[in-house]
Amino acid sequence: MRVDLFDFELPPERIALRPADPRDAARLLVAEGPAGLRDAHVRDLPGLLRPGDCLIFNDTRVIPAQLEGRRGEAKIGATLHKREGPRAWIAFVRNAKRVRPGDRLDFAAGVSAIARQRFEDGSLLLDFEGDEPVELLLERAGRMPLPPYIASRRPADEADRADYQTMFANEPGAVAAPTAALHFTPALMAALAAHGIQHATLTLHVGAGTFLPVKADRTEDHKMHAEWGRIDDPTATRLNAIRVAGGRLIAVGTTSLRLLESAAGEDRLIHPFEGDTAIFITPGYRFRGIDGLLTNFHLPRSTLFMLVSALMGIDRMKAAYAYAIENNYRFYSYGDASLLLP
Repeated sequence: MRVDLFDFELPPERIALRPADPRDAARLLVAEGPAGLRDAHVRDLPGLLRPGDCLIFNDTRVIPAQLEGRRGEAKIGATLHKREGPRAWIAFVRNAKRVRPGDRLDFAAGVSAIARQRFEDGSLLLDFEGDEPVELLLERAGRMPLPPYIASRRPADEADRADYQTMFANEPGAVAAPTAALHFTPALMAALAAHGIQHATLTLHVGAGTFLPVKADRTEDHKMHAEWGRIDDPTATRLNAIRVAGGRLIAVGTTSLRLLESAAGEDRLIHPFEGDTAIFITPGYRFRGIDGLLTNFHLPRSTLFMLVSALMGIDRMKAAYAYAIENNYRFYSYGDASLLLP
């Protein structure tokens, strides 16, 4: 398919630079069935879902994955995006042409790494020096990796250390938040449970590739970056039982959806999964693992807008986004949300 089919105009003022406060006060655009849109708020979810439904959250934890430093006299910047070993990470590096395999990169607070390998996309494999866990090094030297459309308009600050982390964050390894889950609070989770709505967690470590633009003219020529994920056996068994009992599996965020679809078989059963996934969902895809999606509003021409178009139909999603823009919904990572129930 042509990538320009997924283009739309977004006024810059619609991009949220801070999250809603409280988090569950964010607006929610509900698209259910073949037609119609409803305005709501995330805190209204208990009345919008059915008893027996299950919300599935990504429990990955964002690490301070952006580093500033030098290679000799040259300034460089690195954004880690995928762990390859106990001390090894693949990173996108600013001024990467100045870095050769074997070079030492010196970051803040005495943190250093050796460049080991360059990949086709220009990213580098970095091997961090020392004995301290890399997570501790990043806490000392790194900063939160805000998306480019926020970072270009304001610097990351101390508030982002909490704001850009979900209440479910437990497994360190992501370099981008599963942002749909940012809207949830303990009070909202209690209200959902009181209405008989269940929840489950899985892990997908979101990579910086999620922010990369689609440069190809056709979707079939775009290569997705792989991300590591896990669904354990008890969770897979429980999700299948919920569906057998008539409950719907509703992914909270495209990261949860992509992992569930990677783990689902042709029989629509969720199987245990551990490993990399580079699943790329575009219109024509037949969904097997989920029955609905709660997600934020995505970039034009992005793989994520292609995904929601596959779920609901491209014309339907273009109309929904036009409605959201006209009615002052806030877009992207810190923005409002949509509930998509095909």
